[in-house]
Parts: sequence; structure tokens; C-alpha cells
Amino acid sequence: MSDFDLLIDYSRAQFALTAMFHWLFVPLTLGLSFLLAIMESLYVKTNDIQYKIMTQFWMKLFAINFAIGVATGIIMEFEFGTNWSSYSWIVGDIFGAPLAIEGMMAFFLESTFFALMFFGWNKVSKKAHLFSTWMVAIGSNLSALWILVANGWMQFPTGTYFNMDSGRNEMINFFDVLLSPVAVSKFLHTISSGFVTGALFMIAVSAWFLLKKRDTFLAKKSILIASSFGLLASLYLAFTGDRSAYEVAQKQPTKLAAMEGLVKGGIKEELVLFGLVNPAYSVGSDEPFFLGDLAIPYALSFLAQHNIDAFVPGIDDLVYGNKAQNIMSASEKIRRGKMALHYYSAYVKAKKVNNLEKMKLAKELFDPLRPYMGYGYLNTPEQIIPNTSLSFYSFHIMVGLGSYFIIFFIATLYFSIFNTLENKKWFLYVSILTFPLAFVAGESGWVLAEVGRQPWVIYEMLPTFKGVSNLDSDSVAITFWLFAFTFTTLLIAEIRIMLKEITHGFSKGAE
Repeated sequence: MSDFDLLIDYSRAQFALTAMFHWLFVPLTLGLSFLLAIMESLYVKTNDIQYKIMTQFWMKLFAINFAIGVATGIIMEFEFGTNWSSYSWIVGDIFGAPLAIEGMMAFFLESTFFALMFFGWNKVSKKAHLFSTWMVAIGSNLSALWILVANGWMQFPTGTYFNMDSGRNEMINFFDVLLSPVAVSKFLHTISSGFVTGALFMIAVSAWFLLKKRDTFLAKKSILIASSFGLLASLYLAFTGDRSAYEVAQKQPTKLAAMEGLVKGGIKEELVLFGLVNPAYSVGSDEPFFLGDLAIPYALSFLAQHNIDAFVPGIDDLVYGNKAQNIMSASEKIRRGKMALHYYSAYVKAKKVNNLEKMKLAKELFDPLRPYMGYGYLNTPEQIIPNTSLSFYSFHIMVGLGSYFIIFFIATLYFSIFNTLENKKWFLYVSILTFPLAFVAGESGWVLAEVGRQPWVIYEMLPTFKGVSNLDSDSVAITFWLFAFTFTTLLIAEIRIMLKEITHGFSKGAE
């Protein structure tokens, strides 16, 4: 393997490491922030001191998670400038705008009111403190909005234009970027997964108290609130997941084909519920994709196009083309892309000598080929398909766990309403074991989103290998292992501090 290949792999691995560690903290912040706001609202409305004790207890756990989450998030943003400087230079005018807004508006809103929320008990009025708690919740989710707008644009670049003079992509319509259907669905799906994570955390900790027969009254109240909130969030998560999958079908057909294991497209396509991917399969081979599977007839066509008679393209259709369905082959896109790069190079050369006539001609020839420019960097048609087995398994793990969470919240709410949780030790243990599955589902979703976008760092516009910085692979490898050690240390520290606060119980919550 060449040094450049190692550089790409380590740069991708380092960013994946940072993002996945960061995502261990973010969903808990998103979910707990609104649960805190709901609990404190109940306190202000009823003046019941029990709700205040509950809010303060969960607020301490929220604060611990919030602090460590901020540290990993800052490191991740710095990596755009260190490991991905080529990417940042090419699209910085577009990608930088949402990140700047996130820092100036959402992050400062969140951080400012966080201090008032955490330290302001008995120092400001009840309503002022409640307002600060709601602002922290809203600020946390606004932070997620701008980050996900940026990521949504990478999945579906819109509202931008490639400037031949500067060699950069520039924003031409901010609202096309902000209100992109991919960005909107990604935002709603992501924050709802955070709500589910926060609810599962609250239920798991409360279940531990019930097993230990400590603070049982407050633990049961917490479970009732969390299970009600979690059930609504999990149902909404399923709805937004369906919408996200529809957007993938419209905007990223290669990702859809990979995550569904669809090799040859067709109408009335079935949806695979479970499947065992054939390790011998590769794009273009005669090997079947599955060694065995269980599927629902017609369901994929309906979910992807809202019409069971609709054609859903498969891997072979997208790689080798399908004239009957007017699908261009990847080889033709690559050919056009290389022509686009040729005319762009001719434009740059003509500009250097100020040959206006040749510049005009090169631009006229380039413009029709502009959408294929990114393909010009690829060498083989098969490169357009992401890792199929990883895409398939990550998608189905995410969907399977999401379905389980709905059932779990229904059961928890039922047992909570009828006050039978204390007598069901087996279910309390299930509740504790269910919480880590929220992270498995969330991380699987991000694996699908990012692996499924490959080979592009910006879908159909810029291949991943064109976005890396000009660095020595050894330097990136060293920082990868340093980050792995640091993040693991932070995670262990958070778990230990969390467990220590939990063992103190609700009794130390009130100030």
C-alpha cells in the first residue's frame, strides 16, 4: 500500500474515530435537555418539590455529559483544517457557513444559558430558571441543526456553483442549503434518535434504583416521564427514518442499492428484513448477494418511490447502465467527467495567458459536462458503489433496534402506569441492558450515512481521496492513536463520574 493510500485510510479512520466518540455524548445531551425542561416545567406548574429534586439530579448527569461532549466536538471541527484542508479549501465557502452559525448562535446560546441553568437555582425566579433550561434544550438542538445542514449538503450538494476562475465551489443560495430535503430529514431523524437515547438512559438509571430499592418514588416518576417521552420520540423516529430512506432513494441511489442488497433492479421490488451477505460477492461478479434472506414482497418499491409498480435501480443498473430505464452507466459518467476536467484545465491555461477566446470556448464545452466533473477523478465504474456488506448490516441493525425501542417503550409505559415495574426484576434488567443499544443504533446510522456516501466526500462532486491534506501518513497515524487513547480516557472518566453521581442518588439532588 502506498503512503498516499495510508494517508487516506488514516485520515478517514481518525475522523471516524472522533465522530463516533463524539456521538456517544451528543444524543444524550439532545435527549436529556428536553427531559430536564419537561420535568422543570412540571415543577413550576405544580410547585411539587419532588420534580425539583428529580430535575436537579438528572441535571448533574447532563452537565457531566455536556462538558465532555463539547471537548470531542471541538477536536472534530479542527480536523477539517488539519486532515481535510483540500476539502475545506474547495468547499469552505459553503461548508463553513453552517459551522460558523453553529458556533456564533447555537453554541453560545446553549453555553450562556447552561451556566444560569446549572448554577442559578435559588438565585433567579422559577420562571427565569425554567426559561434558561428551555434555552439550553433549544440551543443544543440548534447546534445539531447547523452541523446536520453541513452534513446534509455533503450528502446532497445543492445551492452551489463551481467557479472556474477560483477553482472552488461557492454558495449561490443559502436557503437551498438550509432547507434541503436531505438536510431537513437528517436533522429531524438525528434529534429524534437523541430523544430516544435520553429516554432510555433515564429509564436504565431509574431501573437500577428500583432494583436497589432506593428512591423508588422518584425513580418511578422518572420512568413514567421518560417512557412517555420515549414512546413519542421512537414513533417520530420511525416516521423520520422512513422519510430519510425516501430521500436516499431519490438523491443517493447507490447508497440505497447497497443498504438493501439490491443487485439487479426491477419493479415491485421486495424489502429484505433479514439477510446474510455472501462474503464472495463483489460488484460485477456472478455470486449472489445473499446466502439467505427473508423479505417482504413489493415493500421496497413502495417505500422508495411510494408506488409498488415503480422501478428501483440495483447495483448493476447504476454501474453498467440501463437503457430501458434511462440510467447512464458509470463508465459514461467517468468519460464525461474526464472531458470536463480537460476543458477546465484548458480554461485555466487560457486564463494564464489571457486568451479570452479560448477561455470562452473552454467554458462553453465545460458547462454541459459540469455535473459529471467529480466522476473524472474515478478510474473504474465499480468505484461508485460503497462497501455493500457494511452498508447493509448497519442499516438493518439500525432499523431492527428502532423497531425494538418502540415495543420497549410501550411495555415500560404500560408497566409504569399500572405500577408493576418493581415486581418485574427481569424487565428492570432488560431496561438497563437496552440503554447501550441506543448507541449501537445511533452509530450504525452514522456508519450507513458516511460509508454509504463513499467514494465521495461530497456526493458525486468530490471523491474522498481528493479532499485529504498533503501530509505524511505517519503523522496522521500517530495522532490517530493519540486521539484513540485520549477519547477512551475521556469516556472512562465520564462513566466513572456518572456512576459516582448515580450512587449518590436523588437525595443529593436538591440544593
